[in-house]
Amino acid sequence: MPDNINRGNCPAVLIVDDEKQILLSFSMLLKSSGIGNVVTIEDSRDVMPVLAQIAVSVVVLDLTMPYMSGTELLPMIHADYPDIPVIVMSGMNDITTAVECMKSGAVNYLVKPVEVSRFIASVKQAVEMCSLRNEAMSLKNYLLNDTLNDAPAFSSIITNSRRMRSVFQYAEVVAKTPQPVLVTGETGVGKELVAQCIHDLSGRHGSFVEINAAGLDDMVFSDTLFGHRKGAFTGADTNRDGLIAKADDGTLFLDEIGDMTKPSQVKLLRLLQDGSYYPLGSDTQKRSTARIIAATNQDLDAAMERGDFRKDLYYRLKAHQVHIPPLRDRREDIPLLMDYFAILAAESFGRQQPKASTELKRRIARHDFPGNVRELRAVVFDAVARNTSGALTVHDFRALPAEAPRTDPDAAASQAEPADSLVLPEQLPTLREAREQLITEALNRAGGNQGVAASWLGITRQALNKYLLRRSDRMDD
Repeated sequence: MPDNINRGNCPAVLIVDDEKQILLSFSMLLKSSGIGNVVTIEDSRDVMPVLAQIAVSVVVLDLTMPYMSGTELLPMIHADYPDIPVIVMSGMNDITTAVECMKSGAVNYLVKPVEVSRFIASVKQAVEMCSLRNEAMSLKNYLLNDTLNDAPAFSSIITNSRRMRSVFQYAEVVAKTPQPVLVTGETGVGKELVAQCIHDLSGRHGSFVEINAAGLDDMVFSDTLFGHRKGAFTGADTNRDGLIAKADDGTLFLDEIGDMTKPSQVKLLRLLQDGSYYPLGSDTQKRSTARIIAATNQDLDAAMERGDFRKDLYYRLKAHQVHIPPLRDRREDIPLLMDYFAILAAESFGRQQPKASTELKRRIARHDFPGNVRELRAVVFDAVARNTSGALTVHDFRALPAEAPRTDPDAAASQAEPADSLVLPEQLPTLREAREQLITEALNRAGGNQGVAASWLGITRQALNKYLLRRSDRMDD
């Protein structure tokens, strides 16, 4: 069994060859090009046991070996692990052999001596193919089964929204991949919280390190990110590592990347392409094992059209994209978040939590909150700070407009406020009939939005959904 197995965060590239020098040289080539987890096997009999023990993204397989040849191993690997791409290397420049290997499951056939650039490109392409296939299968299972394997990882994000649950499911799928993630969304939606959740789920042992790119010129950005060597510029009296070094084997979170200068974009692109960088004042190349997560509240498509953002950098960052919906598109979260922030505010001020009136909850759920969760938190803290009655009302919220904004006619129905008083017929309905009428009326006024209707009814969206399913079953019977 090989002793160079690294059970790291990323699936390994497995190289199988009976020549030690080839294993050493190819391993060094891959590591220098940014593929850190490389496992080499000299004895072909160890291949199947190793595949059973560790996650492998691609196998580079020599054909001519003692004990078990590559010709024997190839169909065995393909039969037991059909999702792992196999690249065959051989000294035989023979079309028939190449065709037979492809029929047996190989994705590529390289003739020795292999050109370095072609070898690296073939391995990287196979790694990406395996990663995309695994992500597609995982995402399919998540969506079909509506599963979330590690819900506690998202406990810092208070939500009852189905759209946010979809965001969590996708984040859980891409968390363990090494590719960059682009998190987009308006100001205040919680992009950093989602980035932190992705890091927590990634299994990486390093730190979560944040850098805000807004307002940094190229010199400051380069020094902050890459560090410098003594004497690199006036005042550089000692060597200093940058944040990228502190994020090794962890996550580097680049916030507000839409505000980066053009020179800084070029340097970030080089880091993303091969994982290499140079500290200021140094001619010695360094390598990074940090995973990049970037965030922006800007429209990068528009920025590219203006020429303010590089297209090649955009597509590098957008290996995976997580878009967080604004609060106005998940209004069912507003009452929930208001109660949560009221508790936090009361604790910070050393008071009892003031209760929110029904009128307040209805009014606040109609507000668009252009500042999203951050704005909601600020107005709740302000209201709790000024409240003296123990009951939060509309009058405590100075930032709340007198009339809730109406963004379009179709939204009026979903934003309509239920009546404050009930007008009952002379013949009183039964409790069951009253419940039916109340739920139907709430859904009508909410435009079919179960989250908003549930908040008006004082129940959870799940409870309302279960009731509607039971009612549907009764109607079917």
